[in-house]
Amino acid sequence: METLTGWIGSINDILWSHVLVAALLGCAVWFTLRTRGVQFRMLREMVRVLGEPSGSAPGGERHVSSFQAFAVSLASRVGTGNLAGVATAIVVGGPGAVFWMWVIALVGAASAFVESTLAQLYKRRGRDSYVGGPAYYMEYGLGKRWMGVLFAVLISVTFGFAFNSVQSNTICAAWEGAFGLDPHWIGVGLTALTLLIIFGGIHRIARVSGVIVPVMALSYILLALGIVLFNIRRLPEVLGLILSEAFGWGPVLGGAAGAALMQGIKRGLFSNEAGMGSAPNVAATAHVSHPVKQGLIQTLGVFTDTLLICTCTAFIILFGGVPDASLNGIQLTQAALVSKIGPVGGLFVAVAIFLFAFSSIIGNYYYGEANVRFITSRRGVLTLYRLLVGGMVLFGSLATLDLVWSLADVTMALMTLCNLAAILLLGHEAVALLADYVAQKRSGVRSPRFTKERIPRLKGRIDCW
Repeated sequence: METLTGWIGSINDILWSHVLVAALLGCAVWFTLRTRGVQFRMLREMVRVLGEPSGSAPGGERHVSSFQAFAVSLASRVGTGNLAGVATAIVVGGPGAVFWMWVIALVGAASAFVESTLAQLYKRRGRDSYVGGPAYYMEYGLGKRWMGVLFAVLISVTFGFAFNSVQSNTICAAWEGAFGLDPHWIGVGLTALTLLIIFGGIHRIARVSGVIVPVMALSYILLALGIVLFNIRRLPEVLGLILSEAFGWGPVLGGAAGAALMQGIKRGLFSNEAGMGSAPNVAATAHVSHPVKQGLIQTLGVFTDTLLICTCTAFIILFGGVPDASLNGIQLTQAALVSKIGPVGGLFVAVAIFLFAFSSIIGNYYYGEANVRFITSRRGVLTLYRLLVGGMVLFGSLATLDLVWSLADVTMALMTLCNLAAILLLGHEAVALLADYVAQKRSGVRSPRFTKERIPRLKGRIDCW
């Protein structure tokens, strides 16, 4: 196991230290410039679009509104990245990592806008709903099915295998810390429940999760905000600690600044998924009158995830001073809450992380299933994929935290690089759509509409407009 961890760590060093950071930040800055800071100048429009009704689809498809797509993507984002990932970033990279999580959210939101707008543009009509995502804009936008298949394989491995191992690992750690339960038995039970759901009964569980998870997310936000307000006098001290660790001479000379940068970007990306290519799979299912609308909605989702929820977790941990390095991941978040509100804090996190992470396991599986179906319609392949997903849930419950996170980092990096290449090549189309949207708004149209005739060069490649 140590050999495997070391091997994966070496790959991570190459990808994150020399390749992905430059690609991720480069694309984020480029799209921020190309869209003239769409994530900042159109913030009011994001909120307005969020409240728009879905209307009716011309083909009678079952569809979702902008708000529903926002809720689904946010439910997928809010989970271990917000509770365990922030703690890991602070332990490994120091408090300065929080600053870089903010940065990657602020500039990375432009990448989220572009990828979700493209997903809307190139979506297709499925059997009873819209389908789409990076694999589709790679095939129909770039004319490169091989690239779409490559991405579909990467996202199926990343979400179905690696990320589900992280979710399982975090659930087991949280329940061991709160109730003293053996992670092996928790893992067996979690695997059985996962297989039971993904082989049948998913729709009923999904409807229940759709109610429970938003309630738990809101409960966590309110609890975190309450703790922040209760410790408001210490807020300047904590902010000063974050900034000094991100830019101070001590961290720079000691090499901690680089660790803060790496961890902030890694955990920030895992949490808000901007530029990764995951959220577009949800964004494509929404029925809106203009592709830009869903791009704006997903941009707002990045802000909500990182600038609100991740920041609350970071403040909870840092209000107690420099965190205990002997604790890591979800157990550090639990310890921080216990110190603030008593033993009930650890129990609250255990229950919350089970609901967040288990719903993410199911959601991650469906990201994978959708892309497996893009590759092939053979039922035997899908059955094998389901069994492998169950196996990785069990693996996550037994593996070390470092190995699980390292595996997720490798597959996330490869998947993100594939998606970034595609949106760089197609980004000018999202910019053209944004220009069309803004032009309609300036002409007095309250709710812009898009048809393929408005940009003639796209006619032969798009299907739903």
